Amino acid sequence: MDLAFSEEQEMLKKMARDFLTDKFPKTAVKEIEESELGYSPEIWKEMAELGWMGLVFPEEYGGAEMTFLDLAMLLEEMGRACLPGPYFSTVVLGGLPILDAGSEEQKQEYLPKIANGEAIFTLALTESSARYHAAAIEVKAAADNDAYVLNGTKLFVPDANVADYMLVVARTDEKSRGEDGITIFIVDAKSPGISCTVLKTIANDKLCEVVFDQVRVPKGNILGELNQGWSEVKKIIERAAVGKCCEMVGCIQQALDMTVDYAKERKQYDRPIGSFQVIQHYCVDMITDVEGTRLSAYQTAWMISEGLPCTQEVAIAKAWAGEACQRVMALAHQIHGAIGVTIDHDLQYYTRRAKAAEVTFGDASFYREIVAQEMGL
Repeated sequence: MDLAFSEEQEMLKKMARDFLTDKFPKTAVKEIEESELGYSPEIWKEMAELGWMGLVFPEEYGGAEMTFLDLAMLLEEMGRACLPGPYFSTVVLGGLPILDAGSEEQKQEYLPKIANGEAIFTLALTESSARYHAAAIEVKAAADNDAYVLNGTKLFVPDANVADYMLVVARTDEKSRGEDGITIFIVDAKSPGISCTVLKTIANDKLCEVVFDQVRVPKGNILGELNQGWSEVKKIIERAAVGKCCEMVGCIQQALDMTVDYAKERKQYDRPIGSFQVIQHYCVDMITDVEGTRLSAYQTAWMISEGLPCTQEVAIAKAWAGEACQRVMALAHQIHGAIGVTIDHDLQYYTRRAKAAEVTFGDASFYREIVAQEMGL
């Protein structure tokens, strides 16, 4: 088995690290996190010019026609930099579902806008239960002549405050409570009847409550098949879970690097604390979790790139990553000691991101159930 990156992938990784390191020192991350928008429009434009927005889209839609594995590498570097902004929402949650399930007309209309940085997308999926099950979908879409009318509330919608379009998962058959009767709509985020409130979160990201009050959506904006949208939603969740695992790899790798550097420099009893066996063992435990997370994340990213079924592998990767991140961050703080729990230290950025990522697109318990089902239990 060859796990080495190609020369092109190594170039992408280096370019991404150099760019993100330059553009996102922690002072900039803090400023952007606390801003009203939650991202930098100027840097967003630069990222589009680098081809990152259209990385995995075909050339005919303005993309670079690279693979999900290539995107995984980019997401790892974004996790390392604590990149704030709607990249994940736009490309992973918005663009890839349109590429998968959209009509040719929809692809021609929306994918070039994403690729050149003109449009920001997001996914409005979860509701009051915050569960990733079909039964949790209660927002209704009722047919009305040549349109559907949306009513209800979505919670924890990422970057809805700046989105131009939302993929809204709604129930189009009121009699159904399961996977049937669910449809995905491409909704103009500025449509009359939509209100958006930014929620306070531990990661200081822009998760929003979005209320739909008699929002009209043309029937031509249905993504995929009417009443058959849940199969595509499951693909979105799986792909997003893998993407989030790759972000988490970058997050905990950087936390490990910071911790090892600190252990080499910090002295107690006239010797670096890294010379003490307990600190050495803590660092070994950290790198074991980091490498385990990386291997499982990249395995599933490769399988997605190859079009292979990987429901069980995705579930294993996300279940492992969520808990591995918490172990890594706990040891990082323990080794850093008092300085590591101050708001002025960079470690807190990674701790907050890791904690948020643990439950995003499903926590470990959610994915353990999926693994058990895949095992026939």
